[in-house]
Order: sequence, then C-alpha cells, then structure tokens
Amino acid sequence: MGKATQDLITRWTRFWNSYDVDELEALFVMDDRVTYFSSEKQGLLRGPEALRQHHLGFGFVPGGKVSANALWLEQLAVDRLDRRTVLVTAIWYFRRASAPDIVQRGPLSAVVIRTPRGPRIAHMTFSTYPRIS
Repeated sequence: MGKATQDLITRWTRFWNSYDVDELEALFVMDDRVTYFSSEKQGLLRGPEALRQHHLGFGFVPGGKVSANALWLEQLAVDRLDRRTVLVTAIWYFRRASAPDIVQRGPLSAVVIRTPRGPRIAHMTFSTYPRIS
C-alpha cells in the first residue's frame, strides 16, 4: 500500500490547495469511523458530515476554487502497521496569501486503511507548532 498511500496523500495535498470539498469521498472513509482533529478547532470531529462541514468552514466549495494560499508537506513518512493499515506522518506548512511572510506549520498524522475503493484516511490529526518570534 506504499505507492497507493503516497498517491492518496498527494491527492489530499491537492485537495487542500484546490478547496474542492467534492474530493472528500476519494480521500476519507465515508462512515462514522472517520475521525479528525483540527489544528484550528477544538474537539474531535466524527463522521463524514462533520468532516464536510469543517472543510466548508475553511472556504472549501463544490468543484473547488482558485486560491493563492498554499499547503505542502515535508518529512513525509509512511509506515505499515499491518496488512490493511498504514500510519502517515509529516510536517505540514501553510502560507496564507493575505500574510505571505507568515508560514504556519506543525505535525500531521493520518491512519490510512485499505478499503474496497482503495486506501482511505480513517483518522487525521493536526497540531500547530508555536510561532518563533
């Protein structure tokens, strides 16, 4: 599941940069097993509708939109936990077009499972590193 997981994470990065909420189904498990911890909001998000609403709150729209914001990953690692489960870890970076000199960053972890439709993210956690002055 290594290459397929890498492709999924690449697609997830494109999803963030395109703001296309319609991509959720191709990326995440779409049942009540899907969970998500945001770096921007407190509490656990559970289920596809909570995940969808969370992304809509960040400006995602059906079909996507052009945005000068940029998200990228570095130090990406993919570790197989068993035949059906992979742990993805990385450092995420995010630059808002409205504040190009400020780059947010922090750790990301994702649990990816094999499904009949290919690998999907079952859980994702973000955290934000404190800004260094």
